[in-house]
Amino acid sequence: MDFLEYFPLLLIIFCFTYFITWYLRHRWTKTPSEPTNWPFIGMLPAVIMNLHRIHEYMTEVLIEVGGTYEFQGPIFANLDMFISCDPSNIHHIFSKNFSNYPKGPEFRIIFDILGNGIFNVDHELWGLHRKTTLSIMSHAKFQTLLERNMWDIVETGLRPILDTFAEQGKTLDLQDVLQRFTFDSITKLLLDHDPRSLSIDLPYLPYEKAFGDALDALLHRHITPENCWKLQKWLQIGKEKKLTQAWEAFDQFIYPCISHKLEELMKKTIKDEDSFTFLTAYIRMYNLWNKGDLGTLQKFLRDTFLNLMFAGRDTTSAALTWFFWLLAKNPIVERIREEIRQKLQLKKDENLKFFNKEETRKLIYLHAALCETLRFFPSVSLEHKVPLEHDILPSGHRVTPKTRMILPFYSMGRMETIWGKDCLEFRPERWISEQGGIKHEPSFKFPAFNAGPRTCLGKEMAFVQMKIVAAIVLYNYDIQLVEAQNISPTTSIIMQMKHGLMVRVVKRT
Repeated sequence: MDFLEYFPLLLIIFCFTYFITWYLRHRWTKTPSEPTNWPFIGMLPAVIMNLHRIHEYMTEVLIEVGGTYEFQGPIFANLDMFISCDPSNIHHIFSKNFSNYPKGPEFRIIFDILGNGIFNVDHELWGLHRKTTLSIMSHAKFQTLLERNMWDIVETGLRPILDTFAEQGKTLDLQDVLQRFTFDSITKLLLDHDPRSLSIDLPYLPYEKAFGDALDALLHRHITPENCWKLQKWLQIGKEKKLTQAWEAFDQFIYPCISHKLEELMKKTIKDEDSFTFLTAYIRMYNLWNKGDLGTLQKFLRDTFLNLMFAGRDTTSAALTWFFWLLAKNPIVERIREEIRQKLQLKKDENLKFFNKEETRKLIYLHAALCETLRFFPSVSLEHKVPLEHDILPSGHRVTPKTRMILPFYSMGRMETIWGKDCLEFRPERWISEQGGIKHEPSFKFPAFNAGPRTCLGKEMAFVQMKIVAAIVLYNYDIQLVEAQNISPTTSIIMQMKHGLMVRVVKRT
C-alpha cells in the first residue's frame, strides 16, 4: 500500500533523472549547431526554429560534422533523412549507381503538381521525355527561334522598363523584372504565346506569381509529415491552400493556350518551318507511348509544359538576381564591361544591342562570374532521392529502400573540403584555366545543373540567356542597390531572394 502511495512520485523522479542524464549525454557529444535528438519528437524542434534559414542551418551542421548527417525525425512520422554533400556520394548516387536512385513514388506524391512531366517520372517515360526534348534542342532551327524570341522580349519588354525606371528615378524589384522576363521567354518558346507580363505597368498575373507559392509549399512537404500536409490540403489551409490556388492558376493559363495551338494545328495554320516545335514533338511522343497511363493528350501536354516552365522561369531568373547582387558587392563590373567591349568589338560610346550565341562564347570572364554565382546560389537548392535497394555509399554509410536522402547543393558551394579555404570568397578566377578558357569542374563537385544522366538539358540555353541579359544590363546601365535591404534566400526548392532585390537603374552615357 505504501509503495502504491509513493509510486507517482518515484515515477516522476525516475523520468526526471532519465531526462537529465539523456540531455547531458547528448549535449556533451554533439557539435554546437547539431540539432538535439529529443525523445519522441527527434530533431524536429531544431528544424522548426531554423526554418526561416533552413539552407544556412543545414550548411552549418554539415560543415561541423564533415559533410554527411543522419537526421532523426519524430517517431512514426517517417521524417528520418540522410543528408549529404559529399562529392563521392553525389557521384555514386547520380552516376555510378544511377539505376538504384530513381525519383520514386514518394517524390511523385510530393511533386504531384508536375504530373507526368520530365522531372517527375522515371525509367522508360523519363528516357522518352529526355530524347524528345533533346531532339528539339538539337534541331537546326531551334537556336534561331530561341534567339529571336529572346531579343524580341529584350527590345519590347526589358529595355523599355529599365529605361522608364531610369528616367523616373524610381526603384524597382529587379528579381520581379527578371522573373517576368524569363516567364515571357519560356512561354513564348514553348506555347508560342507572349503573356506580356513584362509590360511597363508590371501587371499582376496570378499564373505568373503562382510559381513562388508552389515552390515554397513543395519544400515544406519535405519536412512536414505526409499525413499533416495531406490534412492541410484536405482542409485547404496554410501552404497547401496556396499550392491548390497555384495549381488552379496554372491550369487556367496553360489549358487554353494548348487548346488554341491544337485548334491551329487541326486547321493546319502552323507554318511548315514551325513543325519542329515543342507542341508537335510532344504530340508525337504521346502517340508513341503505348502504356496508356498519361491521361488525355491535353493533360499530358499540360504536365510537360508546366515542368519546362518551372525550369525556364525560376532557375534562370534566380541565378541572374544573385549575380547582380554579388556584382554590387564585388568590384568586377568594369572588367566584365571591358571584356564585352573588346570581344564584341564595340566602340567606346556605342550601346550594346544585339549579339548571337557564338559571340556569347567569347565572354569568358562573364561566364566565370555566372559559374561562381551558381556555386554560391545554385538555382535548385537540393535534390531528393530514395534508393530502390540496400546500398553502401562511398562515405561508408548504409542506406535502405526506406531512406529519404537529401542532397543539398547550396551547402556544397560553401564547403572548404570541396572548394578550399577561399570557398566563401567570390572569385570568378577559379573558373578560368591557365590557357584563358573556362575551367570545367565535374558535376558531382558543381551540381548546379544536376549530375549524371539527369544533367540539365537546358544548360547551354540557360548560359546563352544569362549572358545576353547580363551583358545588356551591365553594359547599358548602372545597377545600384537600395541600402538597408534584408537579403536572404527563400525556404524553397528554387534559390530565390526572400524579399526581392530593390535597385535603382541609371543609364550609362
